[in-house]
Amino acid sequence: MSLRVCFPQTVDDSDIAFVVISARLGEKWLYCRHSRRATWEIPGGHREAGESCEEAARRELYEETGALDFTLTPVCIYCVQRQDATSYGWLYFAQVHTLGPLPALEMAQVCAFAQPPLQQTYPQIQPALFAKTLQFLKEQF
Repeated sequence: MSLRVCFPQTVDDSDIAFVVISARLGEKWLYCRHSRRATWEIPGGHREAGESCEEAARRELYEETGALDFTLTPVCIYCVQRQDATSYGWLYFAQVHTLGPLPALEMAQVCAFAQPPLQQTYPQIQPALFAKTLQFLKEQF
């Protein structure tokens, strides 16, 4: 399946369905593994009805990593274009200060990596979002 990741300047808030959070604990990157998969993914997920993008990012980061104390910064809007559909999301960066136990929801494991893992759940999407996060951090600091 062919897809393309792009970074539009603006999108109507009602079109944003996803949030993804590039999360760092110290100098390592947090990736989580879904209980039904053997691959790793950046924390994130669907935005619930009535939820702001920031609220969704905070909820997803906690649910998928157990992050209790963190600083959350918006990076940019992204879109994933497939042949038949386009979906929009917000990319965030989180500096995690404290991890608690992983909530017993859909994730089986969270792990801190010095570099992104090779076995990624969304290999056509996650590397582009990670690269955008690195670019953002380089420009900010």
